[in-house]
Amino acid sequence: MLVLGIESTCDETACAIVRDGKEILSNIISSQIDLHKEFGGVVPELACRRHIDVIIPVIDEALKSANVELNQIDLISVAYGPGLIGALLIGLNTAKALSIALNKPFIGINHIEAHLYAALMSTPDQIQFPCIGAVLSGGHTTLILIKDIGTYQLISQTVDDAVGEAFDKVAKMLELPYPGGPQIEALARAGNKHRFPFKGGHVKGSPLDFSFSGLKTAVLYTLKGQNNQSHEKLTLTDELKRDIAASFQHAALTDIVEKTLGAAYKYGCKTIIFGGGVTNNNRLRELFNETSSNYQYIWPLTSLTLDNAAMIAGLAYHHYQKRGHGDSMDLEPLVRISF
Repeated sequence: MLVLGIESTCDETACAIVRDGKEILSNIISSQIDLHKEFGGVVPELACRRHIDVIIPVIDEALKSANVELNQIDLISVAYGPGLIGALLIGLNTAKALSIALNKPFIGINHIEAHLYAALMSTPDQIQFPCIGAVLSGGHTTLILIKDIGTYQLISQTVDDAVGEAFDKVAKMLELPYPGGPQIEALARAGNKHRFPFKGGHVKGSPLDFSFSGLKTAVLYTLKGQNNQSHEKLTLTDELKRDIAASFQHAALTDIVEKTLGAAYKYGCKTIIFGGGVTNNNRLRELFNETSSNYQYIWPLTSLTLDNAAMIAGLAYHHYQKRGHGDSMDLEPLVRISF
């Protein structure tokens, strides 16, 4: 089965052609980093305008790269949420239009679920379910009990900022370019992670939930003083940047490692599957290996960590095989989707 996937949940416009849920024939991504970097984050209105401009050329390029004709496609798939409502509408309506024009079924895919499936696409190993899924990105920080593909139980999530968002905001405080995650990771390699006693947040009554707003505020107070009092401000030297980056990253990643392993222990799982752009952080991977070797860690390929359409098309294959039919044209985009 040839599945065409479309991804437009935030600031990447992507299309991919995937055969039988695993074989990636093409995976085209049009990034918007150039558009948003001057603002230090994604501007939704600008993101939507760019989606409109490039979505048809991206689909054409994906078909050409896969050496596939449009009439050979068996199934259309699209991320219908969670994400920015305008961006989702563009991708979803494009998928519906293709479905009508080709008289082929289309199916909506949960973007978060697809991030976890990206790791399954990346490994030849057979996965023993149940296992823990950790989605770590600019928009999501979520732990999920995966009972099977398509069967999930929410364990915990962030109550405020996602971890990738926290990285971007701290990078902006340190006057680093967007996106901030790679910039902080690079600085942290030469910094003193013990200079500042930053800590991840704890949510009362929900020990596995995440909170990064307090950590972000601690960085702000370190730089500008309590209540932004000018006489307390620190001079932003290169050494200070490195040490703050290292201390912040250590606190954020240690919090993720401890809670993810805590979830794996609680639910008796031996395998942890990762998804999302923050999984590109090499220090995160090192920390998991250093902290415990008792678990199997399944990481996505670098090409599948950021928002992409291959994970949408791959997961859609499995959903269609289980259901035997596509979605109704009444399917609406959802800004939030709960497991």
